[in-house]
Amino acid sequence: MRRGLRFVPLALLAATLLELAVFVVVGRAIGFGSALLVVFAVSLLGLVLLRREGMRAWRGFKASAQAGQPPGRQVTDGLVGLLGALLLAMPGLLSGLVGVSLLVPPVRRLARNGVQRAAERRVSSMVAGDLFGPRRVRVRRGAPQQPVAEPTVVDAGRAIEGEIVEPGRS
Repeated sequence: MRRGLRFVPLALLAATLLELAVFVVVGRAIGFGSALLVVFAVSLLGLVLLRREGMRAWRGFKASAQAGQPPGRQVTDGLVGLLGALLLAMPGLLSGLVGVSLLVPPVRRLARNGVQRAAERRVSSMVAGDLFGPRRVRVRRGAPQQPVAEPTVVDAGRAIEGEIVEPGRS
């Protein structure tokens, strides 16, 4: 995880430069005053949506908790909505475009499913079941698999110290 964090400053710099480039292109096309007005209007809309999405996420979480259902889906949907509204509230045309796209239902559903899969990979299956409910499993029909031969136990009397490491986790 730390390997990816070293690229965050570079990504922020690239995003800032890209935002400036988009602003200059739009400013030349419609005028810098109009472009500045669009940026302020989009940011104001983002602030309004930030409050609305926050309240919506809280109500969804509260309703699922009171109904005794796993709150994970409402939480991830709320997080995606809050991220979209936050990107919309940030001054910038490109971040506003990404924020609006995260608020569109089909894109929001895709982002929510991605956030849910990422969360399920990072927590134990028991916690994931508590958060998101039972998992859906795809069953593929095919020839039965041959059972794997049981390993032979050399010395069943002694305990072996160590830890179990699941593949893909560190």
